[in-house]
Amino acid sequence: MKLDSQHELIDSSKKKVIKKKKIRKSADTVAAYLFLAPNILGFLAFTAIPLVAAIILSFYSWPLLQSPEFVGIKNYTKLFFNDPLFLKVVKNTLYYVGVYLPVNLIIALCLALWLCTIKRGSWFFRTMFFLPVLTPTVASAFIWKFMFSPDGLVNQMLSLVNINGPNWLGDTRFAMIAIIIMSVWKQFGYNMVIFIAGIQAIPKQLYEAAMIDGANSWQRFCAITIPMLSPALFFGTVMTVITSFQVFDQAVIMTDGGPVNSTNTIVMYIYQNGFKFFNMGYAASIAMVLFSAIFVMTMLQMKLQRKYVHYE
Repeated sequence: MKLDSQHELIDSSKKKVIKKKKIRKSADTVAAYLFLAPNILGFLAFTAIPLVAAIILSFYSWPLLQSPEFVGIKNYTKLFFNDPLFLKVVKNTLYYVGVYLPVNLIIALCLALWLCTIKRGSWFFRTMFFLPVLTPTVASAFIWKFMFSPDGLVNQMLSLVNINGPNWLGDTRFAMIAIIIMSVWKQFGYNMVIFIAGIQAIPKQLYEAAMIDGANSWQRFCAITIPMLSPALFFGTVMTVITSFQVFDQAVIMTDGGPVNSTNTIVMYIYQNGFKFFNMGYAASIAMVLFSAIFVMTMLQMKLQRKYVHYE
C-alpha cells in the first residue's frame, strides 16, 4: 500500500511538472506570436494583400473613375502583341540592368579591396564612398541633372581635355548612360561595405599559406578571395538585380522618360498607366510581368549559388 501511494505521488508530481511545462510552452508561443505580430501584420497589409489584389486587378479593365470590368487575359495580350512601347521600355530596362549591374559590382569590389589594404585613413574613404547611399535619390538626381546639362560640370570637365561634351539628357544615345552613371555613384557604396566585411572575414592563414607556396597576388585573388567572398558577391548581385529592375526615381527626375522614351523604364510605365492614363488594370498587368521577371531571375541566381557560392 505504501508503495502504491508513493507511485501515485510520483505520478501526480510528474503530471504537474508536465502540465507546468505545457503551460509555459504555450505562454512562450503566445509571446512569440505577439512579438511577430507587427511584422506579420505589416507583411499582410503592405505585401501579401496588395500582391493578391494586383494579380486579380490585372484581369480587369479599371479606368479608376469608373467601375472595373473583367476582361480576362486581354491586358496581357495587348501588352505582348499590341503595345510596342512596352517592348521598348523592357529593352531600356534590360539595357540599364545589363550595364549598371557589372559596373556597380566591379567598382564596389575594387574599392573594397583597396580599402582593405590601406592602414591609415580608410575610415574617411569608407565614409565618403558610402555617403551617396544615404543621400535621398530625388535630391541626388536633381544635382546630377544640373551637372549633365550642356553647360554643366561634366561637360566643363571634359572641355579641360579638349572633349566637346554631348547633350547628355537630350540625346537618345547618352541619356540612359547618364542615368547609369548617376545610379552607380549613388549605390556602389552599399555593395562596397558588404564586400569589405566579407574580405575582412577571410582567414589570414590562407593568404600566408598561398604565399609560402609561391602564389602571386592574382593567383591569391582568384583562388582565395573570390571563392571565400562568393556569399557576399552572391548577396550583392541578387539585391542589385532586384533594385536595378525597379529603377524609377532617377529617370523621372532627370529625363522624365525622354528623349523619345529612350529612358522610359518598366516601373515608370506602370506609373504612367496607373496615375497618368488612369488604367489601373493595365498597370497591374505590367507590374505582374515585372514581378515574374524578378522572381525568375532571383530563382535562377538561387539555383546557380549551389555551384558557384562557397560557404566554407
